[in-house]
Amino acid sequence: MTSEERARRTSEADRLCLEAYDDQGGPEAGVALVAVGGYGRGELAPYSDWDVVLVHDEGVEPGELAAKVWYPLWDVAARLDHAVRSLPEMVEAAAADLRVALGLLDIRHLAGDPNLTLRLRATMLAHWRRQARQQLPALKQMTISRHELMGELAHVSVPDLKEAGGGLRDATVLKALVATWLVDVPHGELERTRLALLDVRDFVHELAGRAVDRISPELWDGLAERLGLADARAAQVHVRELGRRMIHLTRLTWRRVDAVLERPPATAPRRPALHPLGPGVALAYGEVVLDRSAKPASDPLLLLRAAAAAAEQGAVLAPPTAARLARETPPLPDPWPPEARHLLVRLLASGRGLLLVWETLEETGALARILPEWERIRMLPHASIVHRFTVDRHVVETCIEASALIREVARPDVLMVAALLHDIGKGSLTEHSVAGAPIARAIARRMGFDELAADLVANLVRWHLLLATLATTRDPDDPATVHAITEHVTRPESLALLTALTEADARATSPKAWSSWRSTLILDLAARVRRALDTGLEPEERGHAEVEIPAVVRRKGQVSFQVERRSDGARVTVIAPDRIGLLADCAATLAFQRTPVRAARAWPQGEYGVSVWEVDDQHLDSAVLRARFEAISEGRLDPAARLRPGPSAELAPSVVVRPEASAQATVLEVRTADRPGILYLVCEALARLDVAVRSAHVDTLGPQAVDVFYLQEAHAGSLSDQRAAEAAHAVRAALTV
Repeated sequence: MTSEERARRTSEADRLCLEAYDDQGGPEAGVALVAVGGYGRGELAPYSDWDVVLVHDEGVEPGELAAKVWYPLWDVAARLDHAVRSLPEMVEAAAADLRVALGLLDIRHLAGDPNLTLRLRATMLAHWRRQARQQLPALKQMTISRHELMGELAHVSVPDLKEAGGGLRDATVLKALVATWLVDVPHGELERTRLALLDVRDFVHELAGRAVDRISPELWDGLAERLGLADARAAQVHVRELGRRMIHLTRLTWRRVDAVLERPPATAPRRPALHPLGPGVALAYGEVVLDRSAKPASDPLLLLRAAAAAAEQGAVLAPPTAARLARETPPLPDPWPPEARHLLVRLLASGRGLLLVWETLEETGALARILPEWERIRMLPHASIVHRFTVDRHVVETCIEASALIREVARPDVLMVAALLHDIGKGSLTEHSVAGAPIARAIARRMGFDELAADLVANLVRWHLLLATLATTRDPDDPATVHAITEHVTRPESLALLTALTEADARATSPKAWSSWRSTLILDLAARVRRALDTGLEPEERGHAEVEIPAVVRRKGQVSFQVERRSDGARVTVIAPDRIGLLADCAATLAFQRTPVRAARAWPQGEYGVSVWEVDDQHLDSAVLRARFEAISEGRLDPAARLRPGPSAELAPSVVVRPEASAQATVLEVRTADRPGILYLVCEALARLDVAVRSAHVDTLGPQAVDVFYLQEAHAGSLSDQRAAEAAHAVRAALTV
């Protein structure tokens, strides 16, 4: 009923505008009241603005008519966005601002001179078509910038129905592209998706009670009820599928625009020239299609061949072609022939060209012919907000990132298939890497990999989190850390694959997941493991790389703060005579500055304590930090009075002793919601027990802090079981209100 409701709202608004114009004696010639934008399209939501313009011919002065018309409309509580312009001024405004130009393509007559409205519509359309080739590059860049700023409707945690990629703004842009007469869009699909998004927006307005385009978490249940869906999860899938369909149409159309703009209009042939790309496959105007020799019914490899060719060319896989191949090509044999596997690897390793082709395969149903297991992760959200994308899109992005690393491994085919399948176990009740390994092995066997290669794919899927987890939560100098990897990864070739997959997975997650800090930790640990595998010797415990001790520390026993500014924050190195409680005072110093700590490492170097902190703040001053530290360490400033634990979160902090993680120290792992002062509270609780922190490994990714401490008695080795339990209890108590 929402379409009917929009029509009713528009009709009522039209009536009020006409009455306001007529009641104020608006002339029948030379002046017209017109609706533009969403109101011009007749798409008023419950709390939409009414975008209206009082247009007049050059030489005709509307006088006080505008104010007289606006007042009665304000009286009926309409959200009015109004303007008064002459017809030439309308053309100038459109030429000066693309957003204005887009809004003026949807002019609709409300009152006054209908002939003026017709002339205005014809003028604006003619101007748009005449200037299209010059304006479309700027419109494309504006669209790309908006997508980068707002994210994609299919993936962001709080989607914006209007401005996000795949939202209503993209639908308006697509209609404008069609109006240029340069390209076409699948009209039926565009209109169905656009109307469905408008329905969702109407419901969101009703639920929020105001004009809002963002779907906040508390609205999903009510939205599901209005959409007639089972629950909030179903509502999210519905909205995100609409966004994915719209963004696919957007990418497809812009590729077609690019192809049109690249060829001179005067020399374009009436019949497209076909450029052969392989048996049965050709390129025409930037789109991969079938040539006359193609025989889909007798060629099961034709779908993969067309998809790989399109991705490698950075071209569009024509949707009608993909749909036809999905219908007509016979199923691939089980196991696949080597050529089929080779084509799939070519497709996956094609780089950024993969995304649009993969979306086309999915939208046309062709993907089910290649990978029926895809449905397991389709539109599945990630549990962590650190992820930019849903699971399925994240997998595609991982393949794109992995394609840049294939020269670093001996089996690029294994790397690309492992990248495709690394999260295939998501959505299972068990841990996804455990659930995904046997699924990945079965798929690899179906794809024609031999037993050894299939096992390698499965092993990469099973342990794809291992390297990143240990690098960020364990001491790399402890032999147990390296051993924890070598017991699962036994050959240098396998380690190279795991390292590449780890990097691709992290890069596809978010910039924070592959920051300079995290990448250094991961690659350093991989190098240590490689040395152990190359020599066949168990790793020996080694000290951290020594840093130079400043004179102020060596001669005067004072503290040194060194601040190194970076593009995304700063690195703070603290060096001081070592003592129990030193790390707590360092943590308190930064917490007092309200400086978010992304990561940290701490270790002893002889009689000195060294800690390195990655922080967000680029404007820290070393003198201020030193003064604050001295005030804390001398007791003139009490951190406990200000850095108390916050209100209890939904999940209680997890404090666990990890006896398997080290033979030289007691490893305490702390996971809790990130907030200022966490590290201080932990270290201060340990200092009260006279427990020494041999090394600390702090990592914050998204809303969770993961802090790992290697503990020893002040003058002995690892803690006894009783002392370890006391330390865990003290830390847990410190983090709990």
